[in-house]
Amino acid sequence: MILLKLSQSAIGCCTFLLLIEALSISGTPSAVPHTHGHGDQDELGPEFLAQLTNITVPQGRDISFTCVVDNLGQYRVAWIKSDSKAILGIHTHMVSLNPRLSVTHNGHNTWKLHISRVQINDSGSYMCQVNTDPMKSLSGHLDVVVPPDIMNHRENSQEEGVSTEGGSISLICSATGVPEPKVQWRREDGKDIILRAENRDKQALKYVEGERLTLTNVHRSDIGGYNCIASNGVPPSVSKRFDVHVNFPPVIKAFNQLVGAPLEREVTLECMVEVYPKPLNGWYRNEGNIKLHNGSKYNITEQMISQYAWHLNLTIKHLTKSDFGAYSCSSVNALGKSETRIRLQELRMPPKTTTTLAPHVHTTSKPRRKQTPGYNKGLNEVVRAKETHFSNQMQQENDIFSGGTGMPQSGSSVNNGGIQESGNVNDMINGVKDG
Repeated sequence: MILLKLSQSAIGCCTFLLLIEALSISGTPSAVPHTHGHGDQDELGPEFLAQLTNITVPQGRDISFTCVVDNLGQYRVAWIKSDSKAILGIHTHMVSLNPRLSVTHNGHNTWKLHISRVQINDSGSYMCQVNTDPMKSLSGHLDVVVPPDIMNHRENSQEEGVSTEGGSISLICSATGVPEPKVQWRREDGKDIILRAENRDKQALKYVEGERLTLTNVHRSDIGGYNCIASNGVPPSVSKRFDVHVNFPPVIKAFNQLVGAPLEREVTLECMVEVYPKPLNGWYRNEGNIKLHNGSKYNITEQMISQYAWHLNLTIKHLTKSDFGAYSCSSVNALGKSETRIRLQELRMPPKTTTTLAPHVHTTSKPRRKQTPGYNKGLNEVVRAKETHFSNQMQQENDIFSGGTGMPQSGSSVNNGGIQESGNVNDMINGVKDG
């Protein structure tokens, strides 16, 4: 017995020929030969006028391959999936049962293979083939790409991102897509990712590549969100957030351990605590025996500075003698307790003196010039000189007046620097009348 082994291509070729023959017998109209006026050109046979285009398309889109064949004559055009050797369609007849596939012909020299809503398994090489002997064919490649997607892992439970300080945390982020996505880790707040080694060496990196992020010898500064970002060049890129929690007991410090304030005023005592998870904070008096609460006497506030740092304030109003003494701020969580003490003492102000207030005199910072010793003396001399000049002038006017009337000047005393008394003036007037 002689065994004949036929290759897949040979089987596909024979199948194609049998289908062509079956279609011809069934009365399917054949393609009309192209006449150019020269018989020798018809003898050249079918000729491809353009190459098949390679196509890259996202999953779910519609595509088509175009095959242009001139001078087809009595031959037929078939579409074949190269990797499986499956005949998809011949001329305008579909062979494949896939409802997403179809073939069309423009009635001239152009045939098209249509694939709607492409899927990953549609990727591969497609062939436009003419049943000449030997066969003529062109191939085009279809790449169906898929944007990245991040898978959910059972390993990534809520406890997976939690450790005590000094321990280790491992996060896993697997992504699917075509082509295979690349995965990067970045901190959500933009800070560096710190990778620590056993020998205490450490690296500060803006990002870490790979599906697994391992943090060893974790520190409280590692607390926060970490983003896993998957991308493969097909938009959109995707990301997933992972939370890292580092638990440690509270560490508390006072801003000032000794604070002074005067009576009848108010004062604020301050503490800073680092702790995770969130603690129970409080203020106490008398060695921690009395817990203080908000009210008319006390105002207690706390402010979250970061995910593991808190600012604690205690404001004491209307200070009296009994308010001075020791205070303590305390913080406690499941891993431990910490407290620190602050002593508040009276700040004595200088006593107020009762004195009569002098009228306010506005002065400037500019120093005043000192007067020379002879300044006042010179001024007095000027005043006296003016007075003497005035008296002399009056005396001269009286002398002129007396000389003009022809009367001798009276020998009585002169008052006020040459101003005569009223009695002497009357005598002079009477004398003029008598004359």
